[in-house]
Amino acid sequence: MKWENTSNPRSLQAATTAATKILGLPTIRDEHTRIADAAARERPSHNAFLAEVLTAECDDRDRRSTIRRVNGAGFPRSKFLADFDFDANSNINPATIHQLATGEWVRKGQPLCLIGDSGTGKSHLLIGM
Repeated sequence: MKWENTSNPRSLQAATTAATKILGLPTIRDEHTRIADAAARERPSHNAFLAEVLTAECDDRDRRSTIRRVNGAGFPRSKFLADFDFDANSNINPATIHQLATGEWVRKGQPLCLIGDSGTGKSHLLIGM
């Protein structure tokens, strides 16, 4: 690896931007400066810094993948469990919903029926899951 350009922040920025474009790493391209600045303050190990950068990319890919799947499913509108207001309906147990969101009941071929009045969040929960 070539370390001679490490004293020039602009060349580092350009090299990182070019490499992340070639490798298809949009989150690292967008977030590496913020993460590097935080690392300069907190002084993690090189491995911890690398893990932070790669985890940010993985998390964002997972988020974008979820959005693509929801959009591809053709639902009438996008809904996510993270946006559901569990406080608005105290009859809904968040732990139960998050357990259902794992999809284990689908893999086992078990049915699911949500019953409730209009506006209680049935469609939101089903689309979110």
